[in-house]
Amino acid sequence: MAAQRNQPAKRLVWRLRLVSSKHFRYKSPMPHFSRTFSFSTQEKHQIVDITGKVTGVLRESGVREGQLTVYTPHATAAITINENDDPNIGTDLVHALSKMVIEHDGWLHDRIDNNAAAHIKSAIVGPSQTVPVIDGAACLGTWQNFFFCEFDGPRHERRVIVSIVA
Repeated sequence: MAAQRNQPAKRLVWRLRLVSSKHFRYKSPMPHFSRTFSFSTQEKHQIVDITGKVTGVLRESGVREGQLTVYTPHATAAITINENDDPNIGTDLVHALSKMVIEHDGWLHDRIDNNAAAHIKSAIVGPSQTVPVIDGAACLGTWQNFFFCEFDGPRHERRVIVSIVA
């Protein structure tokens, strides 16, 4: 029985050695490109199409193949990918989240700065989205765009970081 317990540990050690062997190390760092852009929001809850700015950064990078991440460093905002043809989708998203997370519903954080619902909505949607880059373009579907989700506006400055690894 003791031999059986030790066997998985030996396998784990072997795998760690294999991963750290010279055959699996990069000879040079992976090329990386990033840019930050800022804008202001005008409403408490707002969905902002940021696709043009994101694709501009991708074009500037010159990356043809890789991964593109769009990230916001704000605890009351989020990034999503959704339909780009009907602006009512953004309104519906805000409405659905408002039904799921009711403002001032006894949230403990409201005692601090009265925006607990914004933090919860941000956590549900998430701060980032990552998509492949193929032939110099973000792999979005025909009807998809990148959107910044404001849950605690209006704000004078909101930042988005676009990070591309080739």
